[in-house]
Amino acid sequence: MDNIPVEKNKEYEVEIIDNGCEGEGIAKINGFTIFIKGAIKGEICKILIVKINKSFAFGKLIEVLKKSEYRVESDCTTYKRCGGCNLRHIEYEETLRLKKEMIQNLINKSLNKKINVNDVIGMENPYYYRNKLQNPVGKNKDGISVMGVFASRTHEIIPTENCLIQNKKAQEVANTIFSFIKENDISIYDEKTRKGAIRHIVIKVGVKTNEIMCIIVTNENIITNEKELVDKIKNEFPEVKTIIKNINSKNTNVILGDKNIILYGDGYIYDELMGYKFKISAKSFYQTNPIQTEKLYKKAIEFANLNENDILCDLYCGIGTIGICASNKVKKVYGIEIVEEAIEAAKENAKLNNIDNIEFIAGDVEVAFKKLLEEDKVKPTAIIVDPPRRGLDNVTINKILEAGVRKLVYVSCNPATMVRDIKMLEKEYEIKELQPVDMFPYTSHVECCALLELKNYRPLLNLIVFKIQ
Repeated sequence: MDNIPVEKNKEYEVEIIDNGCEGEGIAKINGFTIFIKGAIKGEICKILIVKINKSFAFGKLIEVLKKSEYRVESDCTTYKRCGGCNLRHIEYEETLRLKKEMIQNLINKSLNKKINVNDVIGMENPYYYRNKLQNPVGKNKDGISVMGVFASRTHEIIPTENCLIQNKKAQEVANTIFSFIKENDISIYDEKTRKGAIRHIVIKVGVKTNEIMCIIVTNENIITNEKELVDKIKNEFPEVKTIIKNINSKNTNVILGDKNIILYGDGYIYDELMGYKFKISAKSFYQTNPIQTEKLYKKAIEFANLNENDILCDLYCGIGTIGICASNKVKKVYGIEIVEEAIEAAKENAKLNNIDNIEFIAGDVEVAFKKLLEEDKVKPTAIIVDPPRRGLDNVTINKILEAGVRKLVYVSCNPATMVRDIKMLEKEYEIKELQPVDMFPYTSHVECCALLELKNYRPLLNLIVFKIQ
């Protein structure tokens, strides 16, 4: 690597000139870019070069020589190793500003229209907001049983009894289950030998209903002292409405296996969102921060400016949350989702809320949406697009452009792919407003809701494209 001005394992003193999309500090040495985890824009830092690529390098933060006014002492002892809350060393309000700036930079670099991004909608209390806990169980290097979270980029489990972003009651339940496992010498799964029973403890909480689901993920069909464990959970936590044993004997990083055995209750819980009730099963996707989800949905529906004559397409609809929340404002909703289990759940949720103007279709969006337009002759006036992190595919983008639908909002958990897709949509649509929402405080993730307008339609109305993480 000729002409690279840094050497591996050598220390340098640098000024942090910016923060990247993952919250990392960015420095330059003779024009060569260095990424430094844990550094903040404006700081002077001593760093150690740990990895060098052709056009950039990674540095390890050794010492902060000049601190940013926004640097704070972390209130979590494990955040540096866990990697989950990678912005916990920065004042919360400043994390919101950094997220806004990151999105603004993407827009300025890529889009023809350079709109100003709105201030990020933050949380009043950015703690204990996650309604789903997924803790791996294993052995540490000394053979002692541990439960917690995986260290960043490894499968080493960091013990955690009090995570500042997890629901408090979920942690109480998980700690009780883990204590029972240790006290009763129940075998724990070993990734190397693929032997042992308990792999994960998963807790889901209905924040509005206070209902709790326990999922014990096991490599084996039988759990030692299973009945006693179930009785203990039921007796100590009346909020627990169902307990499920999930069998996962595959050598995989996927947490849940395909087989569920209900040990107690009906196998599901309920929660409420924007006044609607939703049924949550072991495998249901449901937004992990319902407080911020309501803010996101309300903003999207506000952007949409829906009316009673609108035909709404909710693409990548999941279990139907956004389509159901918008159903009382429109004539008809069509939801499309490739995961058949999610579509069945969406149908149940519509029935649960007595909604009869919504139809859910199982299928690949790029195929099913095309069929809906061309064969079924549906003429939507609004579209909700709910793509995964990779964003929209080209076929769907082209179908949206061909449809010439008036109303569009794009909501995304990945601003980079969102801006990429809006760049393609700019052929026919003009971005008018972009509202970020802080769904995952103290992390580098941010949700966005973008309002677009059809350029050649008068009067100009809105087209909705919406993304749920």
